[in-house]
Order: sequence, then structure tokens, then C-alpha cells
Amino acid sequence: MKTIHEMTLQEKVGQLFVAGFHGTAPSEEIVKLIKDYHISGVIYFARNVEEPKQVHALTKELQKAAKDAGAAPLFISIDQEGGMVARITEGVTLSPGNMALGAGGNEETVYQLGKVVGTELRLLGINMNYAPCIDVNNNPLNPVIGVRSYGESAEFVARMGVQSVNGLQDANVSAVVKHFPGHGDTSVDSHLDLPVVHHDLERLKELELVPFYEAFKHGVDAVMVAHVAFPSIDPEKVPSTLSRKVVTELLRGEMGYEGVVVTDCMEMNAIIDYYGIEEAAILAVEAGIDQVLISHTYERQTRAIEAVIKAVESGRISLQHIDAAVERVLKLKEGRNLQEDSAEWTDCKREIGSVKHTELAQNASEASITLVKERDGLLPLQSEEKILMISVDPYVTSGADDTLYSEVTIGSFLEEKLPNLTEVIVSVTPEDEVVEKLILAASGVDKIMVATYQAVQHDSQADLVRKLVKEYGDKVGVIALRSPYDLERFPDVSTYILTYESRKLALQSVSKFLLGEIEANGKLPITLGTAKVN
Repeated sequence: MKTIHEMTLQEKVGQLFVAGFHGTAPSEEIVKLIKDYHISGVIYFARNVEEPKQVHALTKELQKAAKDAGAAPLFISIDQEGGMVARITEGVTLSPGNMALGAGGNEETVYQLGKVVGTELRLLGINMNYAPCIDVNNNPLNPVIGVRSYGESAEFVARMGVQSVNGLQDANVSAVVKHFPGHGDTSVDSHLDLPVVHHDLERLKELELVPFYEAFKHGVDAVMVAHVAFPSIDPEKVPSTLSRKVVTELLRGEMGYEGVVVTDCMEMNAIIDYYGIEEAAILAVEAGIDQVLISHTYERQTRAIEAVIKAVESGRISLQHIDAAVERVLKLKEGRNLQEDSAEWTDCKREIGSVKHTELAQNASEASITLVKERDGLLPLQSEEKILMISVDPYVTSGADDTLYSEVTIGSFLEEKLPNLTEVIVSVTPEDEVVEKLILAASGVDKIMVATYQAVQHDSQADLVRKLVKEYGDKVGVIALRSPYDLERFPDVSTYILTYESRKLALQSVSKFLLGEIEANGKLPITLGTAKVN
């Protein structure tokens, strides 16, 4: 690997950029970015993934392109948080998401799952995970964090987050905690617009910053900065990503963080709509960012790199500033042994998605199922009963979700043991006509279960549950497949169960509970109406 003294200015500036691309094989554009623009890393999305063997081959090809060009080895990064935010969902061990793990409450499990996920990622050649999310979930209406958080207690989030960091990094994968200085109390998705948080710095230190202080103490490799404005820190209402007051003065200066600092994707509307990609990239580097992430568009990627090169040549950014950032990047690449060739597929495939790994994830999923309230006699479901299962079809709720696949439902796990079960799939916003038909269809059954998905945000979905409860009372139970706050839209429902996600493993786990095969031992990691956080 070249030392910084052997690098040209173009090579140095390239080391400050991470790029995404389209396709499941190296595109012409990504190869050009590696060979001609000397980029530091590549990010994978679901669009780059078919199955594990293909991902392994893709990584090898990308690293070969860098090696052939005489460039530093690449960071190969991904958002593999677990639960609803994951790019590889089949053929690997997919961990439950953070709030599900928060409900399980077992720190050792979080560590072990972090290590399993890290081990499998590294076998695929992925050496950086944009996880864990250590935002504190203190806004029930947050459209982009929610179940990606471990819970509403800053100290609890800190403890769980550190375990995840340790697990990933013990598997030699760089953990990237996010979203500094805190995205948990926003009501706007930064994929769509610029969120503004008005809390003063003292309040941030008491809540939002607590998990970050803890992660820094435990040596986390990198931190991702949020596209969120904090006027109490930077009165200009600049997104944190572009704010020297946030990145250099608070993060580096006051908090003493010396690791690598990365941006969230610079093509989110919170940035691109206000600054344009060239100026945004320059401002990010000036603020103290080490890795500028541009996930989608080749033209924007090249324009941004060229703009930073020109900013150095013109004297706007000093070469010493660039060198300090590149030194941090190269130090981490060397520390994580990125120069080592990844193992051959035949040596990897047995461990990826192994029975031992998936059993750990299954146990964690089952431990997360939370029974908030129950009407005696509704559960377990019995084979002789006529049961109507109304399942809301999950959907992508924010830019972070990427892609969802709803190939299974709760009914598909129940049908073998409940021959009299009828399952009806409805959209997240069922039309009035559909609601009325379901009310009528429910008249001839013994029990009605509704699997909601973000009903807290959808009036017609909540209205369906309220009408069913009004008509059939205690015969109705609800399983919330994502937001635990759905209950607030229909507080009179007699039985309420939480899975925190709609992934296959969660549906299987809650099905076991409905059949009486396991207990629901999960504890609420948030406050819900009169049900208090555990």
C-alpha cells in the first residue's frame, strides 16, 4: 500500500470519497472511479446483491481493480444493521434489528450477533459496516429511526451499541456508529429534507451524545455524521455533515474523537437540494470529514472529486488538511488488514448462514417478542377455531429501507397447524370498501388477528382496527410488525403483540408465540401509553 508521501494530490483526494454504483458486477463507472479517481471505497446496496457467492466474487473483482491500478485497498462498506435495514437478506445470518434486540435485553447476545454478522461480512470481503445505529429513540413520530434504535434510554442504547461495535470489530470489520450527533428526535427524514433539532448542547450531552461518548471510549473505528442541523451548536443551521463547529470543534475537539469520520449519503435531499454536490463535498472536507459518501450518480461523484481537487489547488483547502484526513483513512485500512486477499469461496461458504449462526439469530428473535397486553382466552390460537388473519403488506417506509421482500406472511407459518385460518393481505392504506368487506367477513369467525405495519402513520389502517374492535371487541388482537407505537391509534384493543420488524425470522417467531410454542419474554424498550419502559 502506498504511503501518503508517494501519493499525488489526485490520489489523496480520491481517498476521501466512497462511491456506490448500479449492478451486480463491476460497472464501467465504478472501475473508472477506482482506477482514474482513486476512490477510497465502495458501498453496496440491495441493487448490488443477488446472493452471497455473487457478492464474494464482486468484492474480489473490485479489490483486484484497485490492486491493478496500484491503489490502496478499498473499503467495501454496507448498511447491514439487521432487521428492516439490511442489504443482504438471503443466504446470510440476518440479525434482528436494534429495537428487537433491545426488547430481548441481552448484551451478550448483541455482542455475539455483532461478531457473527461481522464474520460473515468479512468472509464476503466486506470490511466496513455502517452500523450500529446508536440514536436514542425519543420521538415516537420519527420517520427514519424508530425501530433502528435500541430504545429510549441513552444509557441502555450506549451499552447495547458498544456490544455491537465490539462484536463487529472483533470480527475485523470496522463498525461505523451513526448518526452523530443524534437523529433520534427528528420528525423529518433527511432523505427528503433537512431536519432541524433545537435542543441546546447541555441537553444533547445528557441524552443524544451519551452513546457516542461510550462508543468512542471503546475505540469504534468510525462515526457517521447526520444531515441534521443543530442551531445550538451551529447558529447558521448548517447540516452537521458540513459544519466545522460540529465535526471539528465538537466531535474532534471537545469529545476527543480521533477515528475516521464519514458522511451519510450526500445525495440526500437535505444536502443536494440546498448546496449542490460540488460545494457540499468541499464544505464536508473543510468541516473535517474523512470519507464523503456519494451513493448513486457517477456524474455527481466525479464532479465532487474534481471540485475538492480544485479547492486544494486554489488554496481554499490546505494540503495539510487533506493529508491529515488521508492519514486517518490509511491508518484504518492498514489496521484492519485490508491489504490481505480475502479467502476463496470454497473456504467461506460453510460458515456463511451456518446453522450455528442462524440459531443464534432465531433465539434472539424469539426473545424479542413482546406481549404488551392480552385478553384471557384469545391466545394461544387453536386448530379447531375459525380465525381471520388480516396481514398488512409491508412497504419501504424511508430511504434507509432500500428494498423489502414480503415473500412470506404470518399466515404462511400458521396454516399447517391452523386448518381453519383464512388470511387476507391488505395494503398499508386499505380503501373504505376493503375495510367494510373485512368487517363483514369477520362476523363468522371465532378470533380476528390484525398484523399492522406503521399504522401509527396511516389513518385507514388504524380505522380498520378501530372498527373491528368496535364491532367484535375482545375477539380482536393486533400484532404490530414494525412500530410499537401503533397501539396509540387504537388503545382499546384487548391484545397487543410486538415484533418490531416484518422479516421472515420475526414472523416465524411471533407465529410460534401465537400457537403457544414459546412465551413472549420481550420487554418494552420504549414508553408506550400506560405501559412503561423496562
